[in-house]
Amino acid sequence: MKWGDRLARHRWSLLIAAALITLALWVPARQLKLDESIESLYDQNDPLLLAYQRDKRDFGGDEFVLVAYESEDATSQAELNRIKEFSDQLSEVPGVQGESTQDLWKTLRNPRATGIVRVALRLPVTERALLDLGKHLIVGEDGKTVCLILRLKDESQSPVSRGETIRRIRQLAEQHDPPAVVAGEPVQIYDMFRYVDQDSWWLGLASSILMMGVILFFFHNLRWVVLPILIIQATLLWTCGLLQLSGIRLSMVSSMLTSLITVIAIATTTHITVIYREHRNTLDRFEAFKVTFATLAVPMIWVSVTTAIGFASLLTSGATPVRSFSIMMALGSLLVPLLCVMILPGGMLIGRIHSDPRPPVGEKFLARQLDRMSTWANLHPWTLVFGTVALTIFGGLGLLMLRVETDFSKNFRKSSPIVKAIEFYETRMGGAGTWEISFNVPQKFDELPLNEVRELTDELRSLKLPDGTGLTKVVSLIDGIDLVPRIPLSETEKRGLFRALPRFRDALLQERREMMQHLQPEMEPSLYNSEQGRMRIVLRALEQKPAEVKLQLIQEVEKTARKYFPDAKASGLYVLLAYIISSLLGDQVTSFIYSSLGILVCMTLAYRSLTIGLISLVPNILPLILVIGGMGWFGIPVNIGTAMIASVSIGLTVDTTILYLTEYLTARRRGDTHLQAVKHAHGGAGLALLLANIALIIGFSILAMSNFVPMIYFGVLVSMAMLGGLLGNLLLLPGLLRWVKLPEGRQPKSESPFQPTVPVTATETSQ
Repeated sequence: MKWGDRLARHRWSLLIAAALITLALWVPARQLKLDESIESLYDQNDPLLLAYQRDKRDFGGDEFVLVAYESEDATSQAELNRIKEFSDQLSEVPGVQGESTQDLWKTLRNPRATGIVRVALRLPVTERALLDLGKHLIVGEDGKTVCLILRLKDESQSPVSRGETIRRIRQLAEQHDPPAVVAGEPVQIYDMFRYVDQDSWWLGLASSILMMGVILFFFHNLRWVVLPILIIQATLLWTCGLLQLSGIRLSMVSSMLTSLITVIAIATTTHITVIYREHRNTLDRFEAFKVTFATLAVPMIWVSVTTAIGFASLLTSGATPVRSFSIMMALGSLLVPLLCVMILPGGMLIGRIHSDPRPPVGEKFLARQLDRMSTWANLHPWTLVFGTVALTIFGGLGLLMLRVETDFSKNFRKSSPIVKAIEFYETRMGGAGTWEISFNVPQKFDELPLNEVRELTDELRSLKLPDGTGLTKVVSLIDGIDLVPRIPLSETEKRGLFRALPRFRDALLQERREMMQHLQPEMEPSLYNSEQGRMRIVLRALEQKPAEVKLQLIQEVEKTARKYFPDAKASGLYVLLAYIISSLLGDQVTSFIYSSLGILVCMTLAYRSLTIGLISLVPNILPLILVIGGMGWFGIPVNIGTAMIASVSIGLTVDTTILYLTEYLTARRRGDTHLQAVKHAHGGAGLALLLANIALIIGFSILAMSNFVPMIYFGVLVSMAMLGGLLGNLLLLPGLLRWVKLPEGRQPKSESPFQPTVPVTATETSQ
């Protein structure tokens, strides 16, 4: 009672302190920004990121936006003029490197061409060569699809944000006749962060409103709706403020922050509300408050610790967004009970006496069902055991069928503009996935191993996986050098009687280089850096391919290139986006093991019993095996959202176990039989947990409206795991507790019913 008495006496001080800290953290919290760079998705020392950054320095910005549309005849003079006009408009967009824009007009009607180059451009063979070089780049194989390639400036050198640049490009594309589609890895990344940012705000708000509506329906009192809102908003503000002060920025999975903080806060406050309302039946407001907090003080501490451990286990992930999410949520889960202690004393005790929560709607019906459930669980323990074994086997088999999703377009709804654009490029331009293979070469141009480059280029073009997947486009320096293999003879070079007729000869290497610099001025600097002694071959592949196929293609390209250049390395946004998801399956297993071990240690310490620690894991692990195994059975892939299900869910569902065990062990210590204690726990903690889970599952349903597909999966699967955890604790846990016996003669030493320091032991005898 001393704990509750102190809180009651200092309720004003605690409330004022919470308000002052909230005001102090308001400004830092508002300054916290979402890191929208590709670098934010990777560890700064990751070899893949380092390779990408090196190629970016050596060959210029590698962020390309593709703008395409369908024309009647891409090579007609009228269409070329329209392409020039459209290209000029796009090149003027702030953030676009205008001089590097590639289009069909610049290729076929090169304005910088003079002398012999102008003559060469008139030759049909030259036009055919340029069209072949531009196929799947600036013109489709059908001869009708036109594509303009825009190189973006480094964001640090751009006068506007990356998002503003892409927004203006899309605006011009929509205004074009016919409307053009916009794609490219930078657009995918931008859309991902845009959806995350939007969902973080409005979905969090919508889910909170929905949950508050459910709570109001249950308890018929606005005070008990306002208090959870205050705790949720204060927790979010404190978390964001502390993250900003520590230098941590939000990641792409940060949109889950609001929803998960809401889960933790709603579960905690609902349990407090139900217990407080029960005590108000026999005690005055202050005494009921004191008993409630004396009862729940220690459980709340362990609830917050186990939840934080579940989130902290994600620090083992190889994905930087997941690790930053881990820190963010571990901090938030620890702040929830702290703010409950600071806000609830004043919130519950200030104001009119009759502002107590009313009995929940349908309480008697729910109580009867919970009572029947407890009776059934006690009468059919072996049915539960065999059912548990069968479900575990079913879920375990599903785990073997899990697969990883690296098709980044699957993170968006099929109706979204980015998916429609990608499908357009997949069918007409050979895909939107642009990447490269780079390697070291001599710094002098005339010493370049051009024969090896030519052989590698040819081999890459013919590379096919067993399923027929290959590269849709391969562009190397050889393509530019071989662009005009023969040039017209000059007047001084002509001999004989037919000097008046046009005659040709093979071009020398230096002449070919000069021709390439006139015809394709961006080609050499984008493929060869003489100062650094580096060369790359640009590749294009289909984006919408299964995970294993894309990763296999990347590996085969590297294997092929290393036969000619042992240091060859694949890089580019295509590679980064493919590999960021590939490690998540292993991450899920690792983080789940760490979270389970951490929670086992906590539960063992709390009850000073390894038996209780082990028993507490069973009803929480089984639902996760079923949910994650179900992903395998139903073909739901592991993505950036579903990869965190295991660790997050066990951290949330074990809270139910702690609160249930609190009620159960309290009843056992005062002399109740096992069945009596189970009925008591079902009527107290069971009812509170049932009401909280109903509110949470209804609130999580709003995530199905997200534009970011991993968020949809996350909301649905966490809801299923929480429901499974609730059923496991109400059905399976009572059966397991039949074999747990409290030592004779041990009684609580304080007024708190929760006594984790009293050891418990296992027995073969059912109580």
